[in-house]
Amino acid sequence: MTKVGCEYGTHRVLEPQGVLPQPAWRIDNMMEIYDNELLIEVDTLNIDAASFTQIKKEANKDLEVMERIMLEMVEKRGKHHNPVTGSGGMLMGTVTKIGPAWAGKTPVKVGDRIVTLVSLSLTPLKIHKIKKIHLEKEQVEVEAQAILFSSGIYAVLPSDMSPSLALAVLDVAGAPAQTAHLVRPGQSVLIIGGGGKSGMLCLYEAKKRAGVTGKVIGLGSSKGSCDRMQQLGYADEVLQVDATDPIKIMKAVSEATNGQMVDVTINCVNIPGTEMGSIMATKDGGTVYFFSMATSFTGAALGAEGIGKDVTMLIGNGYCRNHAVVALETVRESPILWKIFQELYA
Repeated sequence: MTKVGCEYGTHRVLEPQGVLPQPAWRIDNMMEIYDNELLIEVDTLNIDAASFTQIKKEANKDLEVMERIMLEMVEKRGKHHNPVTGSGGMLMGTVTKIGPAWAGKTPVKVGDRIVTLVSLSLTPLKIHKIKKIHLEKEQVEVEAQAILFSSGIYAVLPSDMSPSLALAVLDVAGAPAQTAHLVRPGQSVLIIGGGGKSGMLCLYEAKKRAGVTGKVIGLGSSKGSCDRMQQLGYADEVLQVDATDPIKIMKAVSEATNGQMVDVTINCVNIPGTEMGSIMATKDGGTVYFFSMATSFTGAALGAEGIGKDVTMLIGNGYCRNHAVVALETVRESPILWKIFQELYA
């Protein structure tokens, strides 16, 4: 008889008791499903950018060391939940079993190829083998199994793009969708990390929403990032500035906006220490959206208070309604985005 589970996955929590799977230190990753779960045969993990960067730095880019860190993490915690960054990622795989309490309630069926849109930091995962780590696109080929709770969201892989391309887009689906919600016609918008995966999608959405009367500024720390933004053509101005240097960012944005600063700042970088640059680039009454999981929200709140800055700061919720549809349509609408994503991630 199939065991009955909680839709939020609390039946999987081992330590500490009384919390949800995401904040839990350790969860049960036995692959016998409860009545409200999906069993997925996993072939690819798309590691959160902040987590992947931290693991890569800790291992000094040594692939064997990176493999060991990931395997030990999952062995200890029952999930890929980085204890340093607190973040996880997402996965791609094939549905192999559906619990009876789930069956018939969603369009998914056994054999469907899906991408989970919930974090690996709450997903029961068992890795049998790491086959290959792709440093350039933050993806890991695996032989593994995972569980999706009935409260979990997912997307069936689209038929018009390769699985690796779809995975790269869906990994950051929340960023362009939130940008679409935040940006209004005529506004000035700053995308920090505009040459990265989420940043490029946000540039497109920001330009689309701000329109011809608005201004979109892309900021990157490296020449490569700035070159990609120039190639895209969606930024009215591209600034190469160290994202961790708030004074330089403030001065560069002030010059680009004739001292007005921007209405909306979207922070897409995957390293810590960029909070104050985002805040100082934004005018009083403006909005800062921190998409990156490398953000210190304590630092952002206390830092804004410390300089007397009145801005609305939003936590980078990776989910908003129809975010997968928005992200995929963003790439479909832009041939140059499709081309660059195909080259970098597929």
